[in-house]
Amino acid sequence: MNRSFVAVAVTICALIWGTTWFAITLQLGSVEPIVSVVWRFGLAAAVLFGFCALTRRPLRLSRRQHLAAIGQGAFVFAVSYAFVYAAEVQVASAVVAVIFAALAFVNLILFRVLGGQKASTAAWCGAALGVVGVGVLSFGQLSEAGAGLDPRLGVIFAITAVLASALGNWFAWKGQQAGAPVLSATAWAMAYGTAMLAVYGVATGVTWRIELTPAYVLSLLYLSLFGSVIAFGLYFSIARQRGYALASYISALTPPIAMLVSVLFEGARFGWTALVGLALVLVGQVLLIRSPKA
Repeated sequence: MNRSFVAVAVTICALIWGTTWFAITLQLGSVEPIVSVVWRFGLAAAVLFGFCALTRRPLRLSRRQHLAAIGQGAFVFAVSYAFVYAAEVQVASAVVAVIFAALAFVNLILFRVLGGQKASTAAWCGAALGVVGVGVLSFGQLSEAGAGLDPRLGVIFAITAVLASALGNWFAWKGQQAGAPVLSATAWAMAYGTAMLAVYGVATGVTWRIELTPAYVLSLLYLSLFGSVIAFGLYFSIARQRGYALASYISALTPPIAMLVSVLFEGARFGWTALVGLALVLVGQVLLIRSPKA
């Protein structure tokens, strides 16, 4: 996977995930967050399994590969997204998007501690610039984004989601080391994560329903097909070829896109700090793309 293709894949993921923050807000309301996450990843897993079957990709995994997929599903598709949806109930989606900009930095630390993987100075600088850049870009908006039931709780939920995502990336890497095909492993991980959330939902007595409105149904389809099947397929492919720090840097690129969506659909306005922050984010992206693979 050459650098040009990586740049294109990163851009596609950033464009998709940059719009999913707004799409998630269309899922909040009469349907409980856990239920919406189950519908989202349940549909995405079914589509991925169907695609793998149609394209004759192997779906059988070894015991070791299944264990890695269980860990990946538990932390990426169950814990992380359960807390993402819960966080967006408490705070504005821009706050959650900004906090996720730290994922590349957390991944570098986690893979260094657990796997002894050394990253280049350029990678560390690129990840750090992403965090600083998004912080600068969003400072004014964060100070005004207090809408929510409990902003502090929302921030805690979002930080928990970031940590869970990093752990899920670790298990995805373990699956890669075990030789699991990327799409098959992702399909199984989504299925495991969906099953875990479904069991949790049954145990806690959630109401299983779907809101048959255009906004809910269309956002669900978009989040499942684009935000999950396509974006995660590209994300884990990038991660396998160029490392999880570069792949997770997509999380640092999504807030500027999310803000553009906010300008177009919510009438938001941003000042000169947005341009400074965006410049830092883009410089960080260049450093990560050009850094040696971990």
